[in-house]
Amino acid sequence: MSQSSEYINREFLFALLSQAAPSGAERRAADVWKKEAATFARVSEDHYGNVYAELGPEDAPAVALMGHLDEIGLIVSYVGDEGFLSVLPVGGWDPQVLVGQRIRLLAPGGDLIGVIGKKAIHVMDADERTKASKLEDLWIDVGLSKEEAQAQIPVGTYGVIEQGPVMVGGKVVSRALDNRVGAFIVLEALRALKDTDLKHRVVAVGTTQEEIGLFGAQLSGHRLDPIAGIAVDVTHETRQPGVSEKKYGVAPFGSGANLTVGPMQSPALLRRLTDAAKAEGIPYTLSATGRYSGTDADALALVRSGVPTAVVSIPNRYMHSPSEMVDERDVKACTDIIAAGVRALEAQPDFGR
Repeated sequence: MSQSSEYINREFLFALLSQAAPSGAERRAADVWKKEAATFARVSEDHYGNVYAELGPEDAPAVALMGHLDEIGLIVSYVGDEGFLSVLPVGGWDPQVLVGQRIRLLAPGGDLIGVIGKKAIHVMDADERTKASKLEDLWIDVGLSKEEAQAQIPVGTYGVIEQGPVMVGGKVVSRALDNRVGAFIVLEALRALKDTDLKHRVVAVGTTQEEIGLFGAQLSGHRLDPIAGIAVDVTHETRQPGVSEKKYGVAPFGSGANLTVGPMQSPALLRRLTDAAKAEGIPYTLSATGRYSGTDADALALVRSGVPTAVVSIPNRYMHSPSEMVDERDVKACTDIIAAGVRALEAQPDFGR
């Protein structure tokens, strides 16, 4: 399969998506991200697993670009009879998408593959056949005895669905697009700025533990103390069945970057992004929220004395499933709008409302 693309660095994106990196165990994706960043930027990391790439004067005020590396996953809570594993969710799962899936377990002695077990329809009672599956009614079968499973898969072992990236009809399909693609975008936006005479220290951050509480963004934001920040995440593509454009805005595939408008977002920073997009012909749409955004921006906005933030999102179908889907054109637009917005920032911007 060709890894070339006229829109994006698909080889790098696929390398990120191929790594298992659930919340709390982001090391594998972080290593891929850092290796790529080191080809053009100064890199570092903190004790919490956040990884940083920066350009611009080292003593200048920081502008943070955040995309989280973690994905939803599972964690082993019990090894029962016949070696069946009970698990708890790491992040927000619809248990229906787990049924019949293969799971990669990040065991201490090396990865193991298991399968999600559920009673076959043939042995279900009539009323069971119409009920939705609950996580506590599912298990992971690794084909080992109880003793072998206990020895190789201790309580606390993480797991993710075993589904790698593919191209489907010109779209990228994979687990973990939420939000490995956001971490990809912030680094690609930084790469686009490498030959720019920057007025600020621009720092791309691959954040951790977003799916369980935005914790990496809180810690990295405190460390950087930025004058402004842009969080990149996914939003719901609105032409898929059952997604209301009245509620979520109009964000179909090919519409570009989706920008969030709401009380926690900085209107001054949003204006700079939209003005830059208009000046450079970058497609974008707007979506409204009456509260918080549910992204790293919410944590960053409240760090220290407060950080003006914006949210840039990629339209995504089938979120929190093994087969999330994004359009490379929208990924490119998100990269472009962030780079354009940073280039347009004044040396001492006024973000007053």
